[in-house]
Amino acid sequence: MTPNEHARLAGQASQILRENDRGAYTVPTKGLYPFQWNWDSCLTALGFAAFDEDRAWREMETLFAHQWPDGMVPHIVFHQEDEGYFPGPDVWRTGRPVPTSGITQPAVAGFTARRIYERSKDKAANAARVRALVEKIDRWHAFLCSARDPRGEGLVAIIHPWESGRDNAIDWDEPFQRVPGEGIAPYRRRDVDHADPAHRPTKEQYDRYLWLLEHFRRHDWNNGVLHDLSPFRVVDPGFNAILIRSCTDLAALADELGAADIARANRARAEKGLAALERLWSERHGQYLCLDRTTDGLIDSPSVGGLIAVFAAIPEARAGAIGARIMEIAKRCRYVVPSHDPADSRFDAKRYWRGPAWLIVNYLVSDGLAAAGMDAVAETIRASSLQLIEKGGFAEYYDPLTGEPCGGGQFTWTAAMVLEFLRGGEARALAPV
Repeated sequence: MTPNEHARLAGQASQILRENDRGAYTVPTKGLYPFQWNWDSCLTALGFAAFDEDRAWREMETLFAHQWPDGMVPHIVFHQEDEGYFPGPDVWRTGRPVPTSGITQPAVAGFTARRIYERSKDKAANAARVRALVEKIDRWHAFLCSARDPRGEGLVAIIHPWESGRDNAIDWDEPFQRVPGEGIAPYRRRDVDHADPAHRPTKEQYDRYLWLLEHFRRHDWNNGVLHDLSPFRVVDPGFNAILIRSCTDLAALADELGAADIARANRARAEKGLAALERLWSERHGQYLCLDRTTDGLIDSPSVGGLIAVFAAIPEARAGAIGARIMEIAKRCRYVVPSHDPADSRFDAKRYWRGPAWLIVNYLVSDGLAAAGMDAVAETIRASSLQLIEKGGFAEYYDPLTGEPCGGGQFTWTAAMVLEFLRGGEARALAPV
């Protein structure tokens, strides 16, 4: 990539962040997702930090201003009314002063906070606001390690597929069969008004998503009981790896800011989680798998969730196996990393999380591989990501076989990840953004 190409892509990505900026938060894209999403915002903050550090911190501060009293950070904050999205606040009915959803998402905030602070040009100027954010992130981590791991096993479970961020992943098919789809209130989906229905979750899946939502609502969103009351309890290696990495990074950041108790607590959480993660390793697949906490057995579904595990400081041999697995998968598709193994008969190249490639996943996986010393595989992923942008623009996700853009367009976190890829990898030898 030439310096001019680098500057052009960076300019396009920055413009998308500005277009989707609502002052104190961003929307993922106009129309399809008109509110603030949890891990979207945290990853978007990395993009803002490339040209406006204050705006980056404000993005995360706005999200954490809506943290629940029990420490949970909801996956959606409904800052304004918009009938173009379903399910909206009238369905969730969580009773919050500013309406929010009643479930959470991957806890990537500890990682993003540390990375932005590390790059800060004036750490002293931001120390107080970052310290306040560190305390809130610590409360979120404590919530997850309690409410979603009530037996203290070291790994947390998701109680709704939306909590994983990988809504309709093949991983959920088997445990999702225990969730009824009948008896829910009539509804009209709005996502298919903005995106091709063939690229979205099915109606059958939506019926079950809504059954869980209504089930939790009947129990007043009491996180003290929802884990055990949910018929869907899955330990996702990707979700846990993100939490483990964020605990590790929050501990380092807390140490730098003089918050020794927070550092100690998060270091202990990370160590316990890493040890427990070994239970999810599949020698046959050469990657981690999800665990169904109801049956206590691994789910035979080789998805990208088991590859995201490399984002945490997993053992060197495991990281090497995941790197090799990605290069093997790369032989079966033109662009990496697909969200499911193309060799699996259930793979669907265009349907949301059942096959497509996502730049945010590519970023997490490549960052973990680079930290493990596997620069060649990491660079393969970075290069593939930028090729997808050149071919299909800043889409929500992409067909890994053809590069066709799918889902929403002008997507915020895709643009943010492009800025991150341009700041690392091949961009090291080029002019800064």
